Amino acid sequence: MAIDEGGTIAFSEIDSERFGVRVARAQVEGKNLPQIIDFCATEQIKLLIARCATKELRTVQEMESRGFLLMDTLVYYSFDLTECTIPADAPSALIRKFVREDTAQVETVAAAAFKGYYGHYHADPKLDQRKCDEGYVSWAVRSCTSKEVATEVLVAEIDKKVLGFLTLRLNGPKEMEGLLFGVAPEVRGVGVGRSLMVNGLELCKKQQANRMLISTQVTNVAAQKVWCRVGFEPAYSYYTLHKWF
Repeated sequence: MAIDEGGTIAFSEIDSERFGVRVARAQVEGKNLPQIIDFCATEQIKLLIARCATKELRTVQEMESRGFLLMDTLVYYSFDLTECTIPADAPSALIRKFVREDTAQVETVAAAAFKGYYGHYHADPKLDQRKCDEGYVSWAVRSCTSKEVATEVLVAEIDKKVLGFLTLRLNGPKEMEGLLFGVAPEVRGVGVGRSLMVNGLELCKKQQANRMLISTQVTNVAAQKVWCRVGFEPAYSYYTLHKWF
């Protein structure tokens, strides 16, 4: 896998295989934009997916002047386990750790939960919308099969059927991140998402982490309301921009 020396940009094999063009992902910070553009030229990148902190407006403006287009805004929330108490939960579903036999049901939930979900993939009119849906489903399945993708997976079960999931990764000894979460459409609004978040926090505590992070598109207001009620607070945000070469 091609990657620049600074680790700010890398060739994305998964995205490239899915969309049939050479794709790279980058973290744009300060003055590294020329280096990222040079990498794309050297590696013959067709699509660059770039994230930049929303506070770096001058950098974002420079990106826009180079033909980057805004696709979404990602908002991160944080729960400080050293200062906040995990709320009690009256679960409407059984929340438990994932077992291998759950994989097919997690895939089914992800396919239903993320159909047409308007993230940065779907916001790009040049990308096949069906393949955009597949991206989230693939992420969910890979979370179930690879510890490199997700450290832990929790599932929500009702009447012995998996109807929700939450994938988590231990970023370091003191921080765990909720990466991907989905609830089947037929059980939305009954507290399944809240129960997954509360149990995610309990798992963080067992891992002796001090903080749990989670993120979503700024337009996903429903999820953010749930997180705020649980006790998460806004932390920081990123723009996602695409550049076609």
